[in-house]
Amino acid sequence: MSQALARSDFYTEDDYYNLPENVRAELIDGQFYYMAAPSRIHQKILNTVNNTIFNYIRSKGGSCEVYPAPFAVKLFNDRKTVVEPDISVICDPNKLTDQGCAGAPDWIIEIVSPSTSSHDYVRKLNLYLDAGVKEYWIVDPRNRKVLVYHLEQNDVKADSYTFQDKIKVNIYDDLWISLNELGITGT
Repeated sequence: MSQALARSDFYTEDDYYNLPENVRAELIDGQFYYMAAPSRIHQKILNTVNNTIFNYIRSKGGSCEVYPAPFAVKLFNDRKTVVEPDISVICDPNKLTDQGCAGAPDWIIEIVSPSTSSHDYVRKLNLYLDAGVKEYWIVDPRNRKVLVYHLEQNDVKADSYTFQDKIKVNIYDDLWISLNELGITGT
């Protein structure tokens, strides 16, 4: 469950990096949002899509790198926002640090859980838009839908796909992903 911890003052990235190892949380605007353990289908989608992207980048000799959660992404230089997207693709090696990524990844994929849907659809969409993420996918296993946002366009709107559709990855010329073809057939 993604739930903010009430506190009168704000947390910082120091608090985030000092969380116990068994606690999964994101720090957004100085507030912690705790995350429940992901479901099996969530992990299947994460592993399959991450591996597909990794193998594509490797086969092309590309300079981008893909990282699955948990992977810390410090979107801004403000010390009060550190998120853990399900999948992050970073094409600027200067953004990679020992702790994760400092700056906006080029492409982020979030896999929705029932308890985090508004977090992914609203809060994170706005964060990623403000940070300069180029492409944002929201994968909804329960409804077998994928929303794709091309955030570098002036008119931000979602293109909606099903798991049966072949989805063009905008940051690459020749990468298409179909969750159905990857063996993701149900929840």
